[in-house]
Amino acid sequence: MTQRYFTVTWDQLHRDSKALAWRLLHGGPWKGIVAITRGGLIPAAIVARELECRVIETISVVTYDEQSRGEPQVMKQALAAGDGTGWLIIDDLVDTGTTLRVVRALLPGAHVATIYAKPAGRDLVDSFITEVSQDTWILFPWDTEAQFIPPIAKAAK
Repeated sequence: MTQRYFTVTWDQLHRDSKALAWRLLHGGPWKGIVAITRGGLIPAAIVARELECRVIETISVVTYDEQSRGEPQVMKQALAAGDGTGWLIIDDLVDTGTTLRVVRALLPGAHVATIYAKPAGRDLVDSFITEVSQDTWILFPWDTEAQFIPPIAKAAK
């Protein structure tokens, strides 16, 4: 299977996070937001601003080391959220659902929202903005930097 890449710019991430906030506006009121670190931190900040939510908690589940997957490890729990009832969980992406299965088990009453969703994890998300194919690797702005790329004609020589 060919690996595809989808580059998300800061502007696109902001627009998509704001679109998610619009989608979530009438689902509340929310007691607070739980950001899944690290990818959910920036979308959670944007959603919190748009929903005027001041209570933000984090949960840290490590499953990736750059592009390789491992067993999920909970590094920090979101204790303030209790069982999640009335809380909103925000992440940048649901891929295989490995992280969200762990988070949902810890916070079963929460509403889960992501910016992007892949088919293998989509059923674990209550709200999302954009679905991408399972074979697409999303390059987020915090994972990339602008650099010179030679023209195609020069690279083909």
